[in-house]
Amino acid sequence: MRTNIVLDDRLIEEAMRASQARTKREAVDIALRAYVETKNRTDLRTLAGTVEFYDGYDYKELRRIPHVSD
Repeated sequence: MRTNIVLDDRLIEEAMRASQARTKREAVDIALRAYVETKNRTDLRTLAGTVEFYDGYDYKELRRIPHVSD
């Protein structure tokens, strides 16, 4: 979709530096994708009380077990 918008020059320059975008269009695209991804992410607070752990579950012990990479 083609559209014309007025952007804050300082903000777009900062966004271009932060994202390493080469163009304003690329910076806006990256920003919109990040925004949508963030908004679509599940809020972990909504999962409170919905996860059941088995008896004896010890997350600290699991940290000590070396993981095998594939």
